[in-house]
Amino acid sequence: MNLDNFILLGHSMGGFLATSYALSYPDRVKHLILADPWGFAERPLESQIKQIPLWVKVIAYTLSPFNPLAAVRAAGPWGQWVIDKARPDITRKFSGVLSEEGLITQYIYQCNSQTPSGESAFHCMMSGFGWAKNPMVNRIDSMNKNIPITLLYGSRSWVDNTAGQIVKEKRIDSYVKLQIISGAGHHVYADKPEVFNKHVIEACNYADGIASKYSAIMPSSNSEKTESDAETDETAAEPKSSITTPET
Repeated sequence: MNLDNFILLGHSMGGFLATSYALSYPDRVKHLILADPWGFAERPLESQIKQIPLWVKVIAYTLSPFNPLAAVRAAGPWGQWVIDKARPDITRKFSGVLSEEGLITQYIYQCNSQTPSGESAFHCMMSGFGWAKNPMVNRIDSMNKNIPITLLYGSRSWVDNTAGQIVKEKRIDSYVKLQIISGAGHHVYADKPEVFNKHVIEACNYADGIASKYSAIMPSSNSEKTESDAETDETAAEPKSSITTPET
């Protein structure tokens, strides 16, 4: 793509991969945008985990050797039907922009019906159910301090957003903006698209401002807000930066 540097946005596991990339190639990342990123928080101690019913532990232990979407592939041509029945909420998230019924589940099925390379990589990076073997909070302080970070979490997501505060504390001399978007789940970009796009555009504009004033001093104080469902009428300018988004 011939891009010397760019704004990098990653969602879920893509946020983990985007951060890993920024750690390895800091000169290429103008701004790191993390949408409900997976793999940041440390796994809590057993004593800190709420009591889980025995039957849930048994099912989790039984399924632990398998990739998350193994059932979809095992269902063969009925895989799309399995997705429709198991996750009808995904179709509803995009109903306002896609009129063709079943298009989203067909897309998900086609993406996951072949050899699960990314899925297998995700499974290998996991420790237990939902945590990373090598949590990003233990490495984030070694990232180049000149890389700005925007963290966008859904208030109803299963992802632990307390890791965002830890990132701020570990990068006290860097720009870190933490937003918890009210009413959004893990798919924050689909649950609250207007709010999500607003913050992405703000991050792009910030990166463009830094690029045009390369010698400017980074802000000394971090910012944090909780976004309400009601939005202002302000419209940000169209960003001029290139955004690269890792696949999740």
